Amino acid sequence: MASLTRELGIDLGTTNTVIAEGSEILLQEPTAVAVVVDEMKMVEWGQVAKDMEGKVPEMIEVMHPMNHGVIAEYEVTETLLGYLTRKVCGQMRIFRPRMMLTVPHGATSVESRAVHEAGIGAGSREVYLIPQPLAAALGVELPISTPSGNMVICLGGGVNQVAVISLNGIVSAEAKRTGGLDLDEAIITYVRKRFGLTIGQPTAELLKIRIGAAIPQDEQFSMEVQGQDQVTSLPRPVVLTTDDIVEALQDSLTEIVALAKKVLEKTPPELISDIIDRGAALCGGGALLRGMDKYLTRALGIPVYIVDNPLTCTAEGAVKALSLRDALKRSLANG
Repeated sequence: MASLTRELGIDLGTTNTVIAEGSEILLQEPTAVAVVVDEMKMVEWGQVAKDMEGKVPEMIEVMHPMNHGVIAEYEVTETLLGYLTRKVCGQMRIFRPRMMLTVPHGATSVESRAVHEAGIGAGSREVYLIPQPLAAALGVELPISTPSGNMVICLGGGVNQVAVISLNGIVSAEAKRTGGLDLDEAIITYVRKRFGLTIGQPTAELLKIRIGAAIPQDEQFSMEVQGQDQVTSLPRPVVLTTDDIVEALQDSLTEIVALAKKVLEKTPPELISDIIDRGAALCGGGALLRGMDKYLTRALGIPVYIVDNPLTCTAEGAVKALSLRDALKRSLANG
């Protein structure tokens, strides 16, 4: 009977939700929902809802129920999680799935309990919680069960996390509730100050993805965007280049370096030598910014490499953690 119970690893992120089972990614969609405000009824979710942002009538609101890696709108999150679970599992009348949900390092007991209860409310028979850096390390197959230093840098949409892991536990870690959305905000601020133009978050994100970089590039990209002139309030186009985005992001990137240095300062010297030999694994959506690995390598003085599966490794590691519950019991939580 137990073999009929499905086991899901779920990375419920600020910007994206990923659900994995075994070695397969079942679902990868933006963590966004469109609701009818008066009825609080969900009408769209995922990419469709995200594409509606800024383009809907007053009776519909596009919501992001996760904020900085934790639940901001509990009922919406529970409804969304239940819908996604049924989408990948079908109707769960008898055999309800077992879930491993990720939470940011340093999440409070109240924040963690909300995630646990949302999992139960979504139809799970058992819910376990795992810190995201630990799940990511499992997802990229770092040898965390050995007495050696393994460093993970997770750059998410709403929270940046850096951790050193050894013997199935986190030795030192730091988390800051800034992430990819703050990079978007830095681009918005830069365009407003330099060009006197107001652009929205979706446009800033598009600039970051299409032409953005952490360090100056040999090949310059450019992109024209439409914004609202701050003086006339009329639409006006402007062309931005890769160098513009590099300049816009520097302060935010410096904060990531400071976070990593804080973790290294707290890490025992023997583990530091392992990290220098092996390098630090870079994952999360922020890892995809051009030159991010080179930027961090120069700033930290240790090799930093982008993992093969930066967007899905946390969910994949969460699935693996379900079969390693005994070994990881000091690092997991359940109800």
